[in-house]
Amino acid sequence: MFSEVYYLVRSKADGRYLAALPNREALGYLLLFRENFDALSYLNTHAASVANRFSIESVPGSQIGGLLKRWGFSGVGIVSDPLIPTIEFLQQS
Repeated sequence: MFSEVYYLVRSKADGRYLAALPNREALGYLLLFRENFDALSYLNTHAASVANRFSIESVPGSQIGGLLKRWGFSGVGIVSDPLIPTIEFLQQS
């Protein structure tokens, strides 16, 4: 995971990252995409009317831990199929 590059969806308005919130008590899971086009497909499929309000940025796997701490996420959600979507959740220990 540390040697890979991941793609994140970030709001142009406030700089927040796209996250999954499984319930109201959860801090959220940062959504990671393995390819740039997967992140774009996710946006175009599930948020086409507001897709222009987001940007895609690449982050090396070695920086994911810092992002989780800085933004207070519970873990990550790795999106394997952006169209359905299929997401594998991993909680930070």
